[in-house]
Amino acid sequence: MCGPEQALSINVQKRIVLPESQCYAQPMSNRADLFPLPAHHHGDCIRAALDAAERKCREQSARLTTVRRRVLELVWHSHEPVGAYALLDQLKQDGHSAAPPTVYRALEFLMEHGLIHRLERRNAFVGCAYPGDTHSAKFLICTLCGRAVELEEPAIDAALLEGAAKRGFLITRQTVEVEGHCPDCQSEGVQF
Repeated sequence: MCGPEQALSINVQKRIVLPESQCYAQPMSNRADLFPLPAHHHGDCIRAALDAAERKCREQSARLTTVRRRVLELVWHSHEPVGAYALLDQLKQDGHSAAPPTVYRALEFLMEHGLIHRLERRNAFVGCAYPGDTHSAKFLICTLCGRAVELEEPAIDAALLEGAAKRGFLITRQTVEVEGHCPDCQSEGVQF
Protein backbone atom coordinates (compact mmCIF):
# COMPACT_ATOMS: atom_id res chain seq x y z
CA MET A 1 0.00 0.00 0.00
CA CYS A 2 1.31 3.44 -0.81
CA GLY A 3 2.03 5.40 2.32
CA PRO A 4 2.14 4.21 5.92
CA GLU A 5 0.80 0.71 6.51
CA GLN A 6 -2.86 0.78 7.47
CA ALA A 7 -6.04 -1.12 6.74
CA LEU A 8 -6.62 -1.18 3.00
CA SER A 9 -9.36 1.10 1.79
CA ILE A 10 -9.60 1.98 -1.85
CA ASN A 11 -10.83 5.37 -3.00
CA VAL A 12 -11.15 5.15 -6.77
CA GLN A 13 -12.90 8.50 -7.08
CA LYS A 14 -10.14 10.74 -5.70
CA ARG A 15 -6.89 10.52 -7.62
CA ILE A 16 -3.89 12.79 -7.08
CA VAL A 17 -1.51 12.16 -9.95
CA LEU A 18 1.54 13.73 -11.42
CA PRO A 19 0.94 16.20 -14.28
CA GLU A 20 0.23 14.57 -17.60
CA SER A 21 3.17 14.06 -19.89
CA GLN A 22 4.29 11.20 -22.09
CA CYS A 23 5.34 9.49 -18.87
CA TYR A 24 3.24 6.72 -17.37
CA ALA A 25 2.57 8.77 -14.24
CA GLN A 26 -1.03 9.51 -15.10
CA PRO A 27 -4.28 7.60 -14.65
CA MET A 28 -3.66 4.31 -16.38
CA SER A 29 -6.80 2.27 -16.07
CA ASN A 30 -8.05 3.92 -19.28
CA ARG A 31 -4.75 3.63 -21.15
CA ALA A 32 -3.73 0.81 -23.42
CA ASP A 33 -0.14 2.09 -23.56
CA LEU A 34 0.93 1.66 -19.93
CA PHE A 35 4.61 1.45 -20.78
CA PRO A 36 6.14 4.81 -21.68
CA LEU A 37 7.31 5.26 -25.20
CA PRO A 38 11.06 4.58 -25.47
CA ALA A 39 11.65 8.10 -26.80
CA HIS A 40 9.52 9.98 -24.26
CA HIS A 41 11.10 12.95 -22.46
CA HIS A 42 11.96 11.31 -19.15
CA GLY A 43 13.07 14.60 -17.61
CA ASP A 44 9.35 15.44 -17.33
CA CYS A 45 8.81 12.32 -15.21
CA ILE A 46 11.63 13.26 -12.85
CA ARG A 47 10.55 16.91 -12.51
CA ALA A 48 6.93 15.95 -11.88
CA ALA A 49 7.97 13.38 -9.25
CA LEU A 50 10.22 15.87 -7.45
CA ASP A 51 7.53 18.58 -7.53
CA ALA A 52 4.94 16.16 -6.15
CA ALA A 53 7.38 15.05 -3.43
CA GLU A 54 8.08 18.62 -2.37
CA ARG A 55 4.35 19.38 -2.16
CA LYS A 56 3.58 16.23 -0.22
CA CYS A 57 6.44 16.75 2.24
CA ARG A 58 5.42 20.38 2.75
CA GLU A 59 1.80 19.29 3.44
CA GLN A 60 3.01 16.66 5.92
CA SER A 61 5.65 18.90 7.53
CA ALA A 62 8.31 16.37 6.53
CA ARG A 63 11.86 17.24 5.47
CA LEU A 64 12.87 16.31 1.95
CA THR A 65 16.61 16.55 2.58
CA THR A 66 19.19 16.82 -0.16
CA VAL A 67 20.02 13.11 0.10
CA ARG A 68 16.34 12.06 0.13
CA ARG A 69 15.63 14.27 -2.88
CA ARG A 70 18.63 12.86 -4.76
CA VAL A 71 17.64 9.27 -3.95
CA LEU A 72 14.12 9.98 -5.26
CA GLU A 73 15.59 11.52 -8.39
CA LEU A 74 17.79 8.46 -8.92
CA VAL A 75 14.85 6.08 -8.41
CA TRP A 76 12.94 8.00 -11.10
CA HIS A 77 16.00 8.08 -13.39
CA SER A 78 14.44 5.33 -15.50
CA HIS A 79 11.38 3.14 -15.46
CA GLU A 80 13.49 0.19 -14.36
CA PRO A 81 13.57 -0.83 -10.69
CA VAL A 82 16.80 0.17 -8.97
CA GLY A 83 18.52 -1.49 -6.02
CA ALA A 84 19.82 0.22 -2.88
CA TYR A 85 23.47 -0.50 -3.66
CA ALA A 86 23.17 0.96 -7.17
CA LEU A 87 21.74 4.09 -5.53
CA LEU A 88 24.63 4.10 -3.05
CA ASP A 89 27.17 3.85 -5.89
CA GLN A 90 25.54 6.77 -7.69
CA LEU A 91 25.48 8.89 -4.52
CA LYS A 92 29.19 8.23 -4.06
CA GLN A 93 29.83 9.23 -7.69
CA ASP A 94 27.94 12.45 -6.93
CA GLY A 95 30.37 13.16 -4.12
CA HIS A 96 28.16 12.22 -1.16
CA SER A 97 29.90 10.36 1.65
CA ALA A 98 26.95 8.00 1.90
CA ALA A 99 26.91 4.60 3.58
CA PRO A 100 24.28 1.85 3.22
CA PRO A 101 22.28 3.05 6.28
CA THR A 102 22.00 6.51 4.69
CA VAL A 103 20.44 5.06 1.55
CA TYR A 104 18.14 2.71 3.45
CA ARG A 105 16.92 5.55 5.71
CA ALA A 106 16.22 7.70 2.65
CA LEU A 107 14.36 4.83 0.96
CA GLU A 108 12.35 4.15 4.13
CA PHE A 109 11.37 7.84 4.35
CA LEU A 110 10.32 7.89 0.68
CA MET A 111 8.24 4.70 1.12
CA GLU A 112 6.62 5.98 4.34
CA HIS A 113 5.55 9.14 2.52
CA GLY A 114 4.16 7.25 -0.48
CA LEU A 115 6.75 8.51 -2.97
CA ILE A 116 8.27 5.17 -3.99
CA HIS A 117 7.42 1.47 -3.86
CA ARG A 118 9.58 -1.54 -3.16
CA LEU A 119 9.34 -4.42 -5.59
CA GLU A 120 9.67 -7.39 -3.26
CA ARG A 121 10.77 -10.03 -5.78
CA ARG A 122 13.53 -7.82 -7.14
CA ASN A 123 14.49 -6.12 -3.88
CA ALA A 124 14.44 -2.88 -5.86
CA PHE A 125 12.56 0.41 -5.88
CA VAL A 126 10.41 2.35 -8.35
CA GLY A 127 8.78 5.75 -8.18
CA CYS A 128 5.12 5.94 -7.18
CA ALA A 129 2.93 7.09 -10.04
CA TYR A 130 0.21 8.18 -7.60
CA PRO A 131 1.89 10.06 -4.74
CA GLY A 132 -0.49 11.51 -2.21
CA ASP A 133 -3.18 8.91 -2.76
CA THR A 134 -3.53 5.85 -0.55
CA HIS A 135 -3.68 2.91 -2.91
CA SER A 136 -2.57 -0.65 -3.30
CA ALA A 137 0.48 -1.19 -5.44
CA LYS A 138 0.28 -3.32 -8.56
CA PHE A 139 3.08 -3.58 -11.07
CA LEU A 140 3.64 -4.97 -14.54
CA ILE A 141 7.32 -5.89 -14.83
CA CYS A 142 8.95 -6.75 -18.15
CA THR A 143 11.36 -9.64 -17.64
CA LEU A 144 13.16 -8.80 -20.88
CA CYS A 145 13.96 -5.08 -20.63
CA GLY A 146 13.40 -4.63 -16.89
CA ARG A 147 10.91 -1.77 -17.07
CA ALA A 148 8.13 -1.67 -14.51
CA VAL A 149 4.90 0.31 -14.53
CA GLU A 150 2.39 0.88 -11.79
CA LEU A 151 -1.07 -0.35 -12.71
CA GLU A 152 -4.17 1.30 -11.30
CA GLU A 153 -6.97 -1.22 -11.77
CA PRO A 154 -9.91 -0.91 -9.34
CA ALA A 155 -11.32 -4.31 -10.36
CA ILE A 156 -8.22 -6.04 -8.97
CA ASP A 157 -8.55 -4.12 -5.71
CA ALA A 158 -12.22 -5.02 -5.44
CA ALA A 159 -11.57 -8.72 -6.09
CA LEU A 160 -8.84 -8.87 -3.45
CA LEU A 161 -10.95 -7.02 -0.88
CA GLU A 162 -13.94 -9.27 -1.55
CA GLY A 163 -11.88 -12.45 -1.41
CA ALA A 164 -10.21 -11.39 1.83
CA ALA A 165 -13.50 -10.29 3.42
CA LYS A 166 -15.11 -13.66 2.62
CA ARG A 167 -12.35 -15.27 4.65
CA GLY A 168 -12.52 -12.74 7.48
CA PHE A 169 -9.09 -11.39 6.54
CA LEU A 170 -8.13 -7.71 6.89
CA ILE A 171 -5.59 -6.62 4.28
CA THR A 172 -3.05 -4.22 5.80
CA ARG A 173 -0.48 -4.15 3.03
CA GLN A 174 -0.48 -5.33 -0.55
CA THR A 175 1.90 -5.41 -3.49
CA VAL A 176 1.04 -7.30 -6.66
CA GLU A 177 3.92 -7.93 -9.06
CA VAL A 178 3.10 -9.41 -12.45
CA GLU A 179 5.96 -10.44 -14.71
CA GLY A 180 5.70 -10.68 -18.46
CA HIS A 181 6.74 -8.94 -21.67
CA CYS A 182 6.09 -5.26 -22.44
CA PRO A 183 4.66 -4.13 -25.79
CA ASP A 184 8.04 -2.85 -27.01
CA CYS A 185 9.83 -6.15 -26.36
CA GLN A 186 6.97 -8.06 -27.99
CA SER A 187 7.00 -5.83 -31.08
CA GLU A 188 10.80 -5.99 -31.39
CA GLY A 189 10.58 -9.76 -31.61
CA VAL A 190 12.75 -10.29 -28.56
CA GLN A 191 13.11 -14.00 -27.89
CA PHE A 192 11.07 -15.11 -24.91
